[in-house]
This record gives sequence, structure tokens and C-alpha cells, in this order.
Amino acid sequence: MTQRTIATLALSFALAAGAFAQAPAAPPKTHLKVGDTAPNFTLPTTDGKKVTLADFRGKKNVVLAFYPAAFTGGCTKEMTAYQLGLDKFETADTQVFGISTDNSPSQKRFAEDLKVVFPMLSDFAKREVSKEYGVLMPERGIANRATFVVDMNGKIQHIEEGSQAVDISGAATACSRLAHKK
Repeated sequence: MTQRTIATLALSFALAAGAFAQAPAAPPKTHLKVGDTAPNFTLPTTDGKKVTLADFRGKKNVVLAFYPAAFTGGCTKEMTAYQLGLDKFETADTQVFGISTDNSPSQKRFAEDLKVVFPMLSDFAKREVSKEYGVLMPERGIANRATFVVDMNGKIQHIEEGSQAVDISGAATACSRLAHKK
């Protein structure tokens, strides 16, 4: 091998080792379990109103769809799927919320671009809700993708995390089951 080949290999190895050492940690797994009471919160919507989870107790089931960042591929796919399937959730007496650590103006533009009509909630100011639900990636300042289905009693009935949460069918099935328990 020539000296140039050895240098190229050494540089490639160093870059690969450096990239591996700096790879982000695995996304957090929530500490919450099915059957737990969902942590209460109040967050702003894109229209400046406030939403408090406890206000839905005894009235509606709730889907909390945490997503990492507006305008990204997976998040666009997920929020579009919720919009296209919104009638399934409404029929199951369920309110859908998209939640991210994006600021409200970014979320508003994202919702407008996707023609999303369900509320988008911003956990931008303190990221406390993402932390309480165990989905905050503090080193990145964003929430891991996770979906929580909360029943009318405020109990978590379904959880999906990571890339599988892009597919809304699990949440839709859980909400349909809750609607048929009545």
C-alpha cells in the first residue's frame, strides 16, 4: 500500500470513529405505562388559546401525538395521516392533538401547509410536557415521536414510540375500542 492509501484509510477510520462517538443517544423510552394517569398540562395552540388535558376528562378520549419537528418527512407524513383519518377519531369521540417543541408560529405555518384542522400544541417555552411524558431528548431539545391515547378517565390506554408512531392505525384502533366500551 502506498503512503497516500494508508493516510486515506487512517483518515476514513478517524472520521468514522468520530461520527460513531458523536452519534446521538437512542431516543428516550417513556417511563409511563398503559393504565397510568396521563400527566396533566396546559399548552398554547397555534391560535393563541390554551388547552388543558384535564378539561377533557369525562368528555372525550384524547390522542397526544408528540412529533420531533415541523416540516420534516416523518412528521409531515404522521400529521397528514391524522388529518386524513380525523373522521375515525371524531367518530370514536376522540380529540387529536399534535405536540412538538416547535414554537407556535412554526407550528401554525406547518398546520396551514398541511391543511391540518386539529389543534397543534407548542411545548417550546419550557419543554416540561415532553419531559413529563418521558419523550424529551434534552441533548437535541426536541421530543421523540410518541403517541399516547388517553381515555375519558385520564388513563393512558395505548402508547407507541419511535418510527412505528408515524402509522396512526394503532391509535385509531385503540380509540375505536374505547368508543365500543361505552
